Amino acid sequence: MVRIFAMFLVLVVTLAGCTTEPQRLAADGKPLPKLYRIRSADDARVQYSMLDSVNALRAAAGAAPVTFDARLNAAAATHSRDMQNQNRPWHFGSDGSSPIDRVARAGYPGMMLGENISETYETELETLSAWMEQPDTRAIILDRRATDLGFAWYQEENGKLWWTLLMGARSTALASAQ
Repeated sequence: MVRIFAMFLVLVVTLAGCTTEPQRLAADGKPLPKLYRIRSADDARVQYSMLDSVNALRAAAGAAPVTFDARLNAAAATHSRDMQNQNRPWHFGSDGSSPIDRVARAGYPGMMLGENISETYETELETLSAWMEQPDTRAIILDRRATDLGFAWYQEENGKLWWTLLMGARSTALASAQ
């Protein structure tokens, strides 16, 4: 039995090393990273990957789950595109708008609790992980008052991603938290 297991393990390790295309190397001899490209067919997968991951982190911290809000998603999408147009990640719009202004413009009836942004080539989960490493962005994700999530991105042709995550609380949640 041990011999069969050992042969199986060798086979698995051998097959794991097989690739269908040769790995591209940079000038320093290290492998080039694979570009993370989001196709339009992947939109729902990426969005729900983020929502599920945020809710798993919130559950581990004892916070209630959040749900998507179309208005927060719209505000996040607008800001992701605007950051790309400005070519800088920051919380103010090209028209001088703040996150609070953009959320109100989108018609969200609750309170905007926080906004996380990123300019990166990383996946949504790598970006979420980076946000969780910083106390200020982690606090936004784990805010116990949050009931709603908005999440969107804009991807440039070169693969660069501009991510925006918004957390909000409906008025009823704010009243019960007080």
